[in-house]
Amino acid sequence: MIKPRTPAGTLELLPGEQRTFNHMLEVIRRNYERFGFQPIETPVFELSEVLLTKTGGETERQVYFVQSTGALEQGSAPELALRFDLTVPLARYVAEHEHQLAFPFRRYQIQRVYRGERAQKGRFREFYQCDIDVVGKDALSVRYDAEIPAVIHAVFSELAIGPFTISLNNRKILRGFFEAIGIGDGAHQAAVLREIDKIDKRGAEAVAQTLKGEGFGLAHAVIEQILGFVLMRSSSHASAQAMLADIAARYPQTAEGVAELATVLTMLKDLGVPEKNYALNFSIARGLDYYTGTVYETTLDDYPQIGSICSGGRYDNLASHYSKSKLPGVGISIGASRLFWQLREAGLIAPDPHSHMVLIGLMRDEDLPESLAMAAELRAAGIACEVQLEAKKLAKQFQYADKVGFSYMILFGESEQAKGVVSLKNLATGKQVEIARADLLRCLSQAKEWGL
Repeated sequence: MIKPRTPAGTLELLPGEQRTFNHMLEVIRRNYERFGFQPIETPVFELSEVLLTKTGGETERQVYFVQSTGALEQGSAPELALRFDLTVPLARYVAEHEHQLAFPFRRYQIQRVYRGERAQKGRFREFYQCDIDVVGKDALSVRYDAEIPAVIHAVFSELAIGPFTISLNNRKILRGFFEAIGIGDGAHQAAVLREIDKIDKRGAEAVAQTLKGEGFGLAHAVIEQILGFVLMRSSSHASAQAMLADIAARYPQTAEGVAELATVLTMLKDLGVPEKNYALNFSIARGLDYYTGTVYETTLDDYPQIGSICSGGRYDNLASHYSKSKLPGVGISIGASRLFWQLREAGLIAPDPHSHMVLIGLMRDEDLPESLAMAAELRAAGIACEVQLEAKKLAKQFQYADKVGFSYMILFGESEQAKGVVSLKNLATGKQVEIARADLLRCLSQAKEWGL
């Protein structure tokens, strides 16, 4: 007999946890839609030549290829591969449907992606990503960059998992600063930026040691200047504005990035995002070969060890590999599976013990027609319910209800029928009442008003 076991790198949940996870996805989806983002889905696999526009590197080593049995027998090269993120499929989608889409194209996508990650705690090979992007045609105003943090604020406020901070930066500010202090070479600048982006994980001292070492060889004074700049953090909206004004005055090369970030800050205030929830952080670089302007990272204030729970930014040309059109955009991604696992490990979320469904018990087989009619009435009113289809001892029915996590149980036995009532029990509180059969639907629809 084969031992049943879950493949490594997957997140398989019991129903109570699945309800909690589904709630998280629904909150994300609802807030994406509130900001006018349109849903799309793309196939779980793409043509290999489309997905792997850049051959080699870590990405290709993590890709799962898809091949039919017939193709394997013929020794054919894999034609298909599972998507490893939602950005490449979006690029293909926009390029393919460009003439059918309205721009700016505002899309959200909540689907699974696949990566051949090394098996370790909290790293998944199959996981949900929840993305939004605004894609422009030829140009896209920086104003859209300000709307993204407002979406982040709405999502994590409703999830209610604790205080959080959206850290903001602009890659143009970093590039301008490095040019001003003499680090203008593209490859050298990119290498320094990669190290700066690790400050929150490795610490300033470790990054300083790397910048002194082979391949960098930066002078102590230059390293001190770099660390002094990238470790700046704003503490309020006013301090953020003052920091930008100071940077523009000292480093004119940063002017374009400063102007863009100033616009983002102004709009954030107009959008009603509380200043306690955002701050400037000049160490954030994000995806060095991809992002070109505004960048974001979101962290939980009380759990910094979790790291970024939502990140993204501005990019110049989404679909350069698939279209001659210039398609700039801005977006974010929430890795929902990893976030859920991290929050569960930190004790910030727990399984939902109640499914918010109703169980209609069955004492005698002859009562089944009435139970089924009762269920049809509840379902027609939008109340989810299940009927016990076999008469069992009452204790067993309550055990089943408790294990599944029903919110209410209805009993309509011989004594209740004689009185024209039903017994309704709140399985969370244990409170049980008798109500007129005719009042059942109204009572369940207004449970709080009825004291249940």
